[in-house]
Amino acid sequence: MDLYTLTKSIDDNLSFCKENSTVCDGISCLLPEDNFNKILNTVLSTVITCMLALVMFSMGCTVEIKKFWGHIKRPWGIAVGFLCQFGIMPLTAFVLSIAFDILPVQAVAVLIMGCCPGGTSSNILAYWVDGDMDLSISMTTCSTLLALGMMPLCLFLYTKKWVNSNDIVIPYDSIGISLVTLVVPVGIGIFVNHKWPKQAKKILKVGSVTGAILIVLIAVIGGVLYKGSWIITPSLWIVGTIFPAAGYTFGFFLAYISKQTWRRCRTVALETGMQNTQLCTTIVQLSFSPEDLGLMFTFPLIYSIFQLVFAFIFVGGYKLYVRCFGKTENNEKDVEEENKPNALHGETNGGFQIEDKANS
Repeated sequence: MDLYTLTKSIDDNLSFCKENSTVCDGISCLLPEDNFNKILNTVLSTVITCMLALVMFSMGCTVEIKKFWGHIKRPWGIAVGFLCQFGIMPLTAFVLSIAFDILPVQAVAVLIMGCCPGGTSSNILAYWVDGDMDLSISMTTCSTLLALGMMPLCLFLYTKKWVNSNDIVIPYDSIGISLVTLVVPVGIGIFVNHKWPKQAKKILKVGSVTGAILIVLIAVIGGVLYKGSWIITPSLWIVGTIFPAAGYTFGFFLAYISKQTWRRCRTVALETGMQNTQLCTTIVQLSFSPEDLGLMFTFPLIYSIFQLVFAFIFVGGYKLYVRCFGKTENNEKDVEEENKPNALHGETNGGFQIEDKANS
């Protein structure tokens, strides 16, 4: 019986069976389960995984070993990203859930999203806005690794208002797979860039185009596979709209006041707002009953859509700025500042300069 769905006649006086019915007694019919979504999901997951590996390999071709290792040894930029990822985002999720008085299970879905590490799409977008790719990839790697401990801690602190945090299943295997699919292709890309820099630039062009296709493909797939999950309350739509925008804004602001270069501010903003929505979806599916899923499963899809919408606005705004004012001078200054001995500790955009304003 688990392989079939039972459909009853609309009118007891009218007995009919559909052509593909397996069993029919004149009153009710057994129809074979539609496996279209399951097959499509498997095929597309395989395609996306291969594309993602190619994209991360190409992104690795932008990374210089010396600079990447510099971020690991003196992780000021990574520390700023860590505070945004596991400090600001969970707190923002908690505040939004309280402010809009959403259902408890929906609040838990919002909090799970806020506690997830950064997604790999942020690396692609950081490349498009001329961000610090060494910092972007090191932040994504570190946040995914640290999520093994920080996700349970954040969920314990914030979700106990609505649910027992022990009921939430953290898929450590999925986190591990995400880490492997990130580190291995990037590591190969770094090696290629080190040994054959000219070929690395060609690979990068292919990867950037593939990355654009991948982002659009993921968005379309989410809409097709889960088209029956879009009937939800307006408040959850509002939370899903505000949340990614707040992540980008707070990430940029915190990087700014910590005196990171402008390209690093852009990088931290994208790393903060661009969450690993696939991981959130997996946690929700593993942790809750089908009844609860009907109320909360749509939120990762909403967040995914609006994080892309605001990211494209971010990229579009930057490209427009470059077209109007040029980027060469600012980027050269950023690179010069980042190459200084103390550059990894910031002191590059001037911060708010409150004292200077007071003295003037």
